[in-house]
Amino acid sequence: METLHSTTFTSPVGPLFMAASECGLVALEFDRRLPGQQTIRPNPRDARTERKLGFHFKDSAHAMQPFVRELEEYFAGDRRDFSFPLDLRGTNFQLACWRALIAIPYGETRSYADIARAVGRPQGFRAVGMANNRNPVAIVVPCHRVIASDGTLCGYGGGLDIKRKLLELEGALTGTLAA
Repeated sequence: METLHSTTFTSPVGPLFMAASECGLVALEFDRRLPGQQTIRPNPRDARTERKLGFHFKDSAHAMQPFVRELEEYFAGDRRDFSFPLDLRGTNFQLACWRALIAIPYGETRSYADIARAVGRPQGFRAVGMANNRNPVAIVVPCHRVIASDGTLCGYGGGLDIKRKLLELEGALTGTLAA
């Protein structure tokens, strides 16, 4: 059974649960999730879930420190790109979408339609939305940079207030987005 090191980091946008394998960051989740939103986080009342998924968690602030340090730098406005490795786990389509999200430059946004075109599925903007919804590594895989085609904020696992705060931090909040 695989061991995932984990910790909870108190950030300016609230507590963030983080987990990493030997290969890189596997999960970065908001403490507060929308109903039905996917999570990797362990449920202490259901140890069977860990066995079924094939991994268990080991609380380890020390092992998670490189990830925490870069997130602290990001929230302080001193980091625009993350240098630690990621261990993204998903379908081929999800992975393509998440790579397209990583390619969105700091301080910029893209629409769901833009991402659909970037992954070769120009009519697949709803599927892109579902892939974003399943993004296991919030902030680092910046699904907060994806907006509606009309330029307004829409859907975010951490809530629109957090999406707005992240875009403000990055200087990507335009007049339309701020409305």
